[in-house]
Amino acid sequence: MLVLTRTVNESIVISPIGITVKILSVNRGQVRIGIDAPNSENIARGEVLMNHRRLRREAEQKGATDAAQKR
Repeated sequence: MLVLTRTVNESIVISPIGITVKILSVNRGQVRIGIDAPNSENIARGEVLMNHRRLRREAEQKGATDAAQKR
């Protein structure tokens, strides 16, 4: 993991993808960031992505269980 220190209005550029992450504000332990990325790139909060993966895994397991019970 790369760890960088930035202040408000400074940014980090991830190339060659062309993603820019900008620090917008810091207030009471919260950091607001802006992400500028091409439309072809999917950007998601980590906890939302993990929940989506968990729900998909549970649905797949339920489907396998249901199929086994039908035999």
